[in-house]
Amino acid sequence: MAHIVFYEKPGCGGNARQKALLRGARHTLETRDLLAWPWTAQALLDFLAPLPVAQWFNRAAPSVKSGEVVPEQLDAEAALALLLAEPLLIRRPLMQSGDSRLVGFDTQQVHDWVGLGPNAPAPAALEGCAAAPHASGGCPAPSP
Repeated sequence: MAHIVFYEKPGCGGNARQKALLRGARHTLETRDLLAWPWTAQALLDFLAPLPVAQWFNRAAPSVKSGEVVPEQLDAEAALALLLAEPLLIRRPLMQSGDSRLVGFDTQQVHDWVGLGPNAPAPAALEGCAAAPHASGGCPAPSP
């Protein structure tokens, strides 16, 4: 069992499913609000740097879905500035256990990282909103 710092968007159905799966595998979670966390460039890069820039982004973010932000057209410096200015753009969850970090929730990758137990779902990406009404518009904004 691992202790995982789990950066989430409060109220996100997808993050709720992910946390339930981790807790079901007997991991402990310390949840943090990804949108309100005081991110620095280096703290974000500690999670994101191993990935291609386009994979740093939450594909369900309104400005990505609308085409206003096109992650494939950004260099690392421009992408990082956008993510710091608008944390809703950050791909989630961000997870940390010890010095090891993971971005997103691909079940096979998470299972290889910390283990999801014998009842883990088939390999799949458990990212995005779980609720059908939000499927086309993303999760609602968190309550103040």
